[in-house]
Amino acid sequence: MRILTRRREVLPFRRVKISTLRELHGARPFVPFTLTLADGRKLTVPHNEFLSLSAHGNFAVLTHADDSGFTVIDLLMVTSADFITRPAPRGRTKKKP
Repeated sequence: MRILTRRREVLPFRRVKISTLRELHGARPFVPFTLTLADGRKLTVPHNEFLSLSAHGNFAVLTHADDSGFTVIDLLMVTSADFITRPAPRGRTKKKP
């Protein structure tokens, strides 16, 4: 197991299986998720059309939702994938007669 140090803490280096990323990417219905990389960056995947996985599964390309560009991701450096919870819709509630 590789060890990363950050602020005098020793953290175990874990990575997400590429098969898990493929499952998240192909889920129907799609659920947005955030990828955390080994360097601490967090990348949000709002829809599966924003993420393209390579055929060999060693990298992916994430297009930014704000159309500011893209990020090439070494999939071996992904340490976690977390679902984005959506808040309950706010609206008027119907009163029962």
